[in-house]
Amino acid sequence: MSAATEAFLAMLAAERGAAANTLAAYRRDLGGAEDAIGDLAAAPRDAVASLAGEWAALAPASVARKASALRQFFGFALDEGWRRDDPSGALPSPRTRRPLPKVMGHDHIAALFARAEQEAAGDDPKAVRQLTLIELLYGSGLRATELVALPLVAVPRDAPFLTITGKGGATRLVPVGARALEALARWLALRPAVPASRYLFPSRTKGNGGQHLSRMRLFQLIKGLAARAGLDPAAISPHVLRHAFATHLLEGGADLRVLQMLLGHADIATTQIYTHVDAARLVALVNSCHPLATKPASD
Repeated sequence: MSAATEAFLAMLAAERGAAANTLAAYRRDLGGAEDAIGDLAAAPRDAVASLAGEWAALAPASVARKASALRQFFGFALDEGWRRDDPSGALPSPRTRRPLPKVMGHDHIAALFARAEQEAAGDDPKAVRQLTLIELLYGSGLRATELVALPLVAVPRDAPFLTITGKGGATRLVPVGARALEALARWLALRPAVPASRYLFPSRTKGNGGQHLSRMRLFQLIKGLAARAGLDPAAISPHVLRHAFATHLLEGGADLRVLQMLLGHADIATTQIYTHVDAARLVALVNSCHPLATKPASD
């Protein structure tokens, strides 16, 4: 990658506190653009416009993401004096519709937890860890990255809250319910003493001492549990459990601002997607339960 692009990524990390996954996504998008048209700090406007053809086969959401990364880079390049023009106007601007998040129904949640509790009935550390993980995903609405990277010091001592460091390094307090606290206490009693590990869920992979459970392993655990519970593994993930936490809270009457704080959303517009999910549920409820729903319309 060009020196200018590397400097932009360094700025994202240092000034905006961008997470590793975010930086990796920017690196892929900017690197792909440079492979196509060369150094972005020097690429002429017509070369930038040609990216629309390069991206023609991509989904609108992917094009929008790539164009956003380039717009931010070009703004940075102007500020640094590397460019005299801003060619962002030549980038495509696809109209995207944000999809509604997948949400688990209450019956599927009950089935998942019933299986997890059954497996954790004894003192098997892996089973108790699994139960603790899903309790925190669904009971506190944590992101997968936040959950696996929880340090031991974040565990509540005399107050039922977790201290979470989320996107951009923002810190928030997240309440922990009685069920999750009980699971946490069981896990702490069984947690293996991994040398040099400061994490609540240390990795037990050989040669990975001091690291935490990986996001990939978390996904595998959740999908494996779903399969054993008789559910479709493709429809369930850590993020789906986070969505279920938010949607079910909203159904129960939670305030949108409170939900924004619990989820760690910087912009309430991100949280408002759950109002659409709840509205869709209400429409489906009327269509299935109202007496006129099955009555044919009169001519």
